[in-house]
Amino acid sequence: MRRMTWFNATSLTLGFAFLYLPMLILIIYSFNDSKLVTVWAGFSTRWYGELFRNEAFLDAAWVTLRVAVISSTIATALGTMAALVLVRAGRFAGRTLFSGMIYAPLVMPEVITGLSLLLLFIGIGLDRGIFTIILAHTTFSMCYVSVVVSSRLVSFDRSLEEAALDLGCSPAQAFRLVTLPIIAPAVISGWLLAFTLSLDDLVIASFTAGPSSTTLPIKIWSSIRLGLSPEINALSTLLISFVAVGVIAASLTSKRASLRRQAEERAAVAA
Repeated sequence: MRRMTWFNATSLTLGFAFLYLPMLILIIYSFNDSKLVTVWAGFSTRWYGELFRNEAFLDAAWVTLRVAVISSTIATALGTMAALVLVRAGRFAGRTLFSGMIYAPLVMPEVITGLSLLLLFIGIGLDRGIFTIILAHTTFSMCYVSVVVSSRLVSFDRSLEEAALDLGCSPAQAFRLVTLPIIAPAVISGWLLAFTLSLDDLVIASFTAGPSSTTLPIKIWSSIRLGLSPEINALSTLLISFVAVGVIAASLTSKRASLRRQAEERAAVAA
């Protein structure tokens, strides 16, 4: 193994400091007693209390969570099916067009995606609201799910499915009992990725949201334009904590599933 040099250590330290030092400062100042976010006036949790009494932020947070959960779940189902088609369907008429349509949102600017969806909703006479935001977030996040799941399906051992079919399983049962548990870490990762993309989306949501369906990023952006409030520091700290707990829980779950699968494989070999 290569030894850590002073240049590598310094570069790594500066890189992590650039990424996480602003978050640390934001968390510290969320406990500031002053109304001025850049002037320290003592430790206080008053702004967390003010935040939980701010119905506008609470309503926006509830809308954001509903949209993120629903859109990520739908995107995971559609993205997994798209990955199965891309990996296992072989060559078929329109495959190039299909794969291009799946991967296009990965490189498409969000402004173009949001504007095109807005024109679509106006053209079909669909009122903007939570439903249109869910449709928009599902559209652009399912491609990320398909990429994650496809990378797992490419290395999947098809002989396991064939063994299940030989033992009397139907194709649907083989997928549910064999394939899905094995690719579950990739499916869960795709769901978490879609959830995160929906949670912090601003551009597409600003095009597809209605007056009564303001998401949290839109609310934060509109509040910052009127002046920085200490409540935003408290809200950002809660979001950082929420994401950190989710990432840790997902990592532990994935590691536990991997260890269990390795133990089962060793037991099968020993038997």
